[in-house]
Amino acid sequence: MNCEIKTIILGGHSGNCYLIKSPLGFVLIDTGGKSKRRKLEDELEKAGCNSQNFHLIILTHGDFDHSGNCAYLKEKYNVRIAMHVRDEKMIRTGDVFYNRKNRKSLLKRITAPFFDIKRFEPDFNIDEGYSLSRYGINARIIYLPGHSKGSIGILTDDGDLFCGDIFTNIQKPQLNAIMDDEMDAKASIKKLKNYLIDRIYPGHGSPFPLQTLNI
Repeated sequence: MNCEIKTIILGGHSGNCYLIKSPLGFVLIDTGGKSKRRKLEDELEKAGCNSQNFHLIILTHGDFDHSGNCAYLKEKYNVRIAMHVRDEKMIRTGDVFYNRKNRKSLLKRITAPFFDIKRFEPDFNIDEGYSLSRYGINARIIYLPGHSKGSIGILTDDGDLFCGDIFTNIQKPQLNAIMDDEMDAKASIKKLKNYLIDRIYPGHGSPFPLQTLNI
C-alpha cells in the first residue's frame, strides 16, 4: 500500500483518529470527541487536508467519542461519511444506546459531554468486503460486532487493522472491557484469526503488534 498512516491520539475520553494519505487524497478513520476538535483540525491542516483532497470519513462505530466531529468536518470540507447501517440511528437520533442490549451497564461508562453532539446523516453505508481501492488504499471493511452492533474494522493488504473499540491499549493491549454483546465479540475475535494481521490501530491507546495480544 503506497500510503502514509498518521496516528492522531487526541487524549482524554476521545477516541483516536487515523488519517490515511494515498496518491488520490485523504481518508480519515473516526473523528474523535467534540472537545478535541481544535486539536484534530490542527492535525488535518498540518497534513494538507482541504475540500479538494479530503474524500472520506469512515466511522468504526457510532459512539460520540468517535463521531463527535463528523457534522463539523462535513460542513467544513464537504467530505463524505460512511458507516455501518446498524449504528446509523445512533448518530441520526443522538441515542448512543440505540440497538444495544446492555443499556444500563453502558450508561455507567459513557460520560455526559458526548451527548451534546450535532446530529448528521451518513452519505452511505459500508459492510463486509467493501473495498477502499477507489480512494487509492488497498484495504477492505471487516464487520466486527461486539462493542456495538454496527462496529467495523478496516484491514489493509499490509496487515494493518484499524479495529475501532474491540481492542484497546490504555495500560496494555487487550480486549475492550466495554462490550455490548459478548457472544458477538467472541465471534469477531475468532473471525480475525482468519486474517493476516500485523499491527493493530485501536480506538483508544497507541498502535501495537498483534503478537502482544493474548487472544
